[in-house]
Amino acid sequence: MKLIFLGPPGAGKGTLAAKAVDILTVPHISTGAIFRSAIAAKSPLGLKVKAIIDAGKLVDDETTIELVKERLAQADAQKGYILDGFPRTIPQAEALAGFSAVDKVVNFDIPDSSVLERLGGRRVCRKCGVNYHRVFNPPKKADTCDSCGGEVYTREDDKPEAVQKRLEVYRNQTEPLIDYYRKKGILKDVDARPAVDQVVENFRKAVGV
Repeated sequence: MKLIFLGPPGAGKGTLAAKAVDILTVPHISTGAIFRSAIAAKSPLGLKVKAIIDAGKLVDDETTIELVKERLAQADAQKGYILDGFPRTIPQAEALAGFSAVDKVVNFDIPDSSVLERLGGRRVCRKCGVNYHRVFNPPKKADTCDSCGGEVYTREDDKPEAVQKRLEVYRNQTEPLIDYYRKKGILKDVDARPAVDQVVENFRKAVGV
């Protein structure tokens, strides 16, 4: 099954993708991971991406599309995939349609207020990277990681004003894709507000697995 995951930051797409990989036995392909592996491989496209990122710029559509095309041609993606973070725009979606036919697009729907609660409370260990949440999963000792004893802090991009900005960028850039795929009849809305197990169950029903 070839799927695209849509949803704002804080919708839990990464967690749900990990569960979906187990259910469908297809790879979870995120643009961030594609960029990192291309850079590590030092391929011509990887070197190009590194130069763009090192210059503090966003990777352009043309380069991103080529990298995704290259990744989807690999053996593990022949029976299906979960695309996360691509496409972000209508031109990217149209380019994707030219080299891969998507079965369903899953839109993990969550209101901004829930995202602000989730991400605003998210905290991470500065040393080992373990995630906590101020309300749902606090460390046993305040500001101290249970695993390694490192400092637990709030990342800059999880502060309320930064989260609001990320949501605005998402709504402006990516929401048109929801209409685009709805018109094609392949969009499935999944409520991303409940606990993970319930969202996984809703996902299974939505895609028929």
